[in-house]
Amino acid sequence: MWSRPLGNESVKTLSRLARRITGAVEDYDELLGLVGGRRLVLIGEASHGTHEFYRERARITRRLIDELGFNAVAIEGDWPDTYRVNRYVMGDSNNDDANTSLGGFRRFPTWMWRNRDVLAFVQWLRARNDAQSSASAKVGFYGLDLYSLRASIEAVVKYLERVDPEEARRARERYSCFDHVGTDGQAYGYALASGAADPCEDAVTSQLLELRRQSDNYLLAHGVANEDEQFYAEQNAQLVHDAEQYYRLMYRANVSSWNLRDSHMANTLDHLIAYLTHRTAPTKVVVWAHNSHVGDARATSMRARGELNIGQLARERYGHDALLVGFSTNTGYVTAASDWGGPTERKRVRAARPDSHEAMLHAAGIAQFWVPTHDLAIDEGLAGTRLERAIGVIYRPDTELQSHYFEADLIQQFDIVIHLDHTRALEPLELTPLWDAGEPPETYPTGL
Repeated sequence: MWSRPLGNESVKTLSRLARRITGAVEDYDELLGLVGGRRLVLIGEASHGTHEFYRERARITRRLIDELGFNAVAIEGDWPDTYRVNRYVMGDSNNDDANTSLGGFRRFPTWMWRNRDVLAFVQWLRARNDAQSSASAKVGFYGLDLYSLRASIEAVVKYLERVDPEEARRARERYSCFDHVGTDGQAYGYALASGAADPCEDAVTSQLLELRRQSDNYLLAHGVANEDEQFYAEQNAQLVHDAEQYYRLMYRANVSSWNLRDSHMANTLDHLIAYLTHRTAPTKVVVWAHNSHVGDARATSMRARGELNIGQLARERYGHDALLVGFSTNTGYVTAASDWGGPTERKRVRAARPDSHEAMLHAAGIAQFWVPTHDLAIDEGLAGTRLERAIGVIYRPDTELQSHYFEADLIQQFDIVIHLDHTRALEPLELTPLWDAGEPPETYPTGL
C-alpha cells in the first residue's frame, strides 16, 4: 500500500519543484496566479496550535483580499463567537479593541482563536476596512462551526426580543427543552443516550421554520437595515437545529456526527456566499480550518469510513472554483492539551515518521517552501499513499501513530502543500505557567 522510499532522483525533483518561502512579498506570487479567478480558497493547518501555519495563512489571505478581491474570511469557529469579531472589523461594534472582540471564544480551546496571530490579523482587517470608502468594499469575518448551542439560542431569543417580543416568549418556551442539561451540548447528548432526557428535535425545528416564515414580516416592519440581523438570527437558529442533531448522534454514530458537522460547515458557507452575493457583489471567500476538514476526504482513509468533509463538498459543489491548500511540518513545538478540556501546554512535536508525507517533504532539505501537487505527480516516487500527521487540539506523542497519523494521497488531497520544516507553538493571549514552561525533550518516549 505504501509508496516506495524516496530515491535520490525523487529528492532532487522535490527540491527542484519547491517554491522557497523567504518572507519576501513575492513568495506567493505564483500561488496567487494559480488562484486566478477562483471564488473559494480553503487554507488548512496540520495542527491547531502552530504559529507558522497561522502566520503564513494570514499572509496569503491578506494578498487574496488586497489583490484578488476576496471579501470574506470564514473560520472553523462558532457563528456567534465569530460574528462578534465581524462586527468589530466592520466598524459596527462598541468593543474598544481587537482583543475584546475575540472575547466570545470562551469554549475550549480558547487559544485556537484567542492568540497573537489571529489578534494581529483582526487588527489588520479592521484597519484595512476603515480605509474603505464604501461598506461593500469591506471584508467580513464569519464562523462555520456548530458547537455554540447555548450561545446561539441566546442570540435567537435576543433578536426576537427586539423585533417580536411575543415570538421571543414562544422561542424561550421551545428552547427550554434544553434547560435540564444546562449549557453543555455534550451533556444533552449523553442524557439522550442514557434515556435521562427526551430529544428537542421538534422544538428546534419548529423555531427555525417559524423564524424563516416570519422573515418578510420582520423586514417589512423594521426595514432593509434589519436584513443582516435577520440573516444572523436565522443562521443561529439553523446552528441550534444542526447542533441538536449533532449532539444527539454523538454517542451513537461517530461517522454520522462527523459528517453532520462538516455538512453544517459546508452548508453555512453556501448560505454565506449566497447572502453576501445578494447584498453586495459576487463573493470570494477564504476558509480557515484544519487539514482534516480542508483536504479532500476522498483521498484519505476517511473515505473507507464513509466520512466526508468541507474540502470534498467544496470540490463537488464548486468544481474548479475551489482551491485546497494544506500545511505540513516535520518537528518543533505545538500548543495543545493532553486531554479534552485540559490545560494549555507547549509540547514538543516528534520528528515525522519515515513512511510519512512529512518525512518526504523534509527530505527536500529546504526550511520553508510550497509546491503545487500537480507538479509532484510528475515523479512516481513522490506520488501515492503515505501516512500523514494531524494534530488537533490534543496532542499525545506517546501514542502518536495511533492518535495522529492516517493514510492519505497528498496529490489528490490538496492542490497546494506548504511545508514549514521546523515550527513554533502558537502563543495564546492568556499564557499559563504550564505553557511557559514548555515540554523538555526527555519527557516523551523516543520509540515509534
